[in-house]
Amino acid sequence: LNICIECHSCFDWLMPTIDHFRQNWPEVEMDLSTGFSFQPLPALSRGDLDLVITSDPEPRNGITYLPLFSYESVLVISKQHPLTRKKQIQPGDLCNETLITYPIDHARLDIFSRFLDPAGKEPKQTRTAELTVMIMQLVASGRGVSALPNWAIHEYLENDYIAARPLGEKGLWCTLYAAIRSEQAEAEFMLDFLDTARDITFRNLSGIKTA
Repeated sequence: LNICIECHSCFDWLMPTIDHFRQNWPEVEMDLSTGFSFQPLPALSRGDLDLVITSDPEPRNGITYLPLFSYESVLVISKQHPLTRKKQIQPGDLCNETLITYPIDHARLDIFSRFLDPAGKEPKQTRTAELTVMIMQLVASGRGVSALPNWAIHEYLENDYIAARPLGEKGLWCTLYAAIRSEQAEAEFMLDFLDTARDITFRNLSGIKTA
């Protein structure tokens, strides 16, 4: 089972899922890669991969997208940031900010494609960091702001390390999908893996809901 992940924050729940799955299916060989340096969906179509975790589905013949869960992307700011005075963030609020993102093309980031771009706004500047904990440290020290899944920052909020605000009046809700080849959509091992993933995420992640 060759899995590719397009979500930097997803390792937290994917690793326990894989460990649990291995107990039920010891005969299924597993391999994990990240889709940050190549396009995983064509590889999935070719059969080089068996499953891609993505929040950016694109229609492709022979590929089925199965929703795992929905989550809210929120703006993470330092506790001293002036934006803490606002109940919700509007696109124009980010025009004077440094936006810290994972090193992913802007077109594939919801904060751009679904929030800033439709409003014709952009941040003053951007910078990238590979790890959530690095982004948290930069945000907490006032070096910038970031848009992250609510479940990925829950622990930092609980510990009063950072602050967070919703993006827009209704919030920016996103869905995470498992992309698989349609021919494997009914395979028993695949259904069990997806059931395990949903079970573990709903047991361990805060703020998510059924897609």
